[in-house]
Formats: sequence, C-alpha cells, structure tokens
Amino acid sequence: MGLNPFNTIFGAFSRDLGIDLGTANTLVHLRGKGIVISEPSVVAIDTRTKKVHAVGAEAKAMVGKTPANIVAVRPLKDGVIADFDVVEQMLAYFIKKAHTYAALPLIDPRPRVVVGVPSGVTEVEKRAAREAALNAKAREAYVVEEPMAAAIGAGLPVEEPIGSMIVDIGGGTTEIAVIALGGIVINHSIRIAGDEIDEAIIQFARREYNLLIGERMAEKAKIAAGSAYPLDEEIKVVLRGRDLLTGLPKAIEVSSVELREGIAGPVNAIVAEVRAALEETPPELVADIMEHGIMLAGGGSLLHGLDKRIAAETKMPVHIAQDPLSCVARGAGKMVEHFDNSVYQDILMRTQTTRRVRR
Repeated sequence: MGLNPFNTIFGAFSRDLGIDLGTANTLVHLRGKGIVISEPSVVAIDTRTKKVHAVGAEAKAMVGKTPANIVAVRPLKDGVIADFDVVEQMLAYFIKKAHTYAALPLIDPRPRVVVGVPSGVTEVEKRAAREAALNAKAREAYVVEEPMAAAIGAGLPVEEPIGSMIVDIGGGTTEIAVIALGGIVINHSIRIAGDEIDEAIIQFARREYNLLIGERMAEKAKIAAGSAYPLDEEIKVVLRGRDLLTGLPKAIEVSSVELREGIAGPVNAIVAEVRAALEETPPELVADIMEHGIMLAGGGSLLHGLDKRIAAETKMPVHIAQDPLSCVARGAGKMVEHFDNSVYQDILMRTQTTRRVRR
C-alpha cells in the first residue's frame, strides 16, 4: 500500500484517525481535532440493489421502520465484523466525513488509521478489520486491542511498572485486562455486555408482563432505570410495546428493582469475570490495583451502581473513567497523535501478532 502514488500524494494532506469500531457505536478521533464522530454502527441498505441509503444516526432512526426492500443492519456482532462489505462502506463513509472537519477537506483522503478491536478476536478477525480499513482507502491500517486503547484513553500509566486494571464494557464484549510496562499481563474477553443486558430486559418484559418490546425501548429502559446495585432512590420507567395476549399496544410501569432482577444474569457474569481475572493476577500487581483501584470504561460502565457492585464484590476501589464512552477512541487517537512514541509503536507491533486470550 505504501508504494501507491495516490497514498503518498493524498496521504500528505490527510489527517490520521483513531477509530473505535464498536458493536453499538463507532467513534472517530481526528488528529489535531479530537473526537469528531460518534454515531451508531448501523447501516441502512436496499436489499435489491445493495445500495447504502444511510449510515450512523440516520440509519439507526430507521430501525424497525423501513419498507420491505430496505433493511437497517448492524454489521458488527460481538465486536467483530459480521458483514465485511457493509463495514467497508461504513468505514469509508466515516473516514470521508471525518475529513470534512479538517482544515483542508479532501475529496479522497488516505489517512493512517488505528482501529480498536476486542482482545478476544482471532487473527482472521484482526486481519478483516485491517483489510476493511485499507479497502476504505486508508494508506496504513493498524489494530490495537480495546482494553489497551481504553487504558491509554482513560489516562492509566500503561508504560510504567505499575499494575493497572481496566474493565471495558461495550455493546458486544466486556474486556478485562491487567496492564503493566506497556503490555497486557492478564486478559479476559467475554461476549456478554450491553446488548445482552438489553436482551435480558426484552425477555423480562415478555416473561413477567406478556409485553413485546423492541431493542430501542429496552435500551432506553436500561439507561433510565437499569442498575446493578440498590439505589439510594429507586427509579420507575414506562415500557411500551405490544401485548402478546391481545395484540394491542400496551404500556406498563416497572421499577428499577424489577429491572435489576431482570438483568441479573449478564451483570453477574461480568462481575464474576472481573473476579476471575483478579484471581489470576500476580500478587505484586494485585497490590498495585488495591492501591490505585479498578478503572471502568465503555458505555456499560454507566449502568447505575455497577461501580459499587464491583467494589463490593472485589473489596477494591472502583473508578469510572471520564467520558467512558470515548475511552477507546481517545486511546487510539492518542496513538496516532504520538505515532513515533516507542511505547505505542511496540504496542501496535505486538497487537499485529497472535496472543492467546482467555475467553
């Protein structure tokens, strides 16, 4: 790719990008500008012509509301690429859109790109993410494991001989890592995260109230009243959907106590995985984590009381990162801002090779 003359010419004017290619949302960090795009990872496609009608927020607004020939899809499943061609088109759209924020908007940008991927992906899945970025006209593409990018974005001292623990709860995966000296020492990756919590709310409404609700309603309820630990003041939220007995519209009011019981399964799995990772951590690093605490990142960390629940289960201080939704994108962005940093170079080179991860 480096020998392509177009890459050389357009690359001189392009701005490097850090991309958090998430199951639920894609964030793009533009070198020199910060995060310029934060949109849902949704694409609306015409099933007959395969033409893309909309990407991002515009496409998400179409979910469940499209005519028969147009379908709104999420091309990433559990943090990995499920539909390569659609991801390629989505990345090309975001790369081009990001450059409209640059000082010199270009018709055909060829940036250097760092893409965040779950740590539990296979070598084939890593290569798919790189190839999608290259086919979307990036001149160079690198992948970085999301827990490492999240730790950098959260401001943890990843290059120092201090143990840092990051728990990144996204839409499709939960990444738990202990990091020291620029490398991941302990790493657990499970495909239980925000989407599974949404699904648990859908199943709860069906089981307890014979109410069929959609993904967007479940997500709204999770954000408004979902919790992992008893709240100081319990919240109520209205669920709207279709009554499975009569087939008519129905609205019910549920409390955060009921929702907490409904989502106990995925929440318990996440907490259990944090404990399992701590049990594997060498004692010197555990001592560092006890002193500095566990850092939570990702949209799932905003679940009410999750930090208190993990603190109670692990007997360790737990902190939520500043703007947890953007940690991975900010970390990938920091790597492209300081691309010549030897620590970041080592991290990128190591990520391109296979490493065993507990899943």
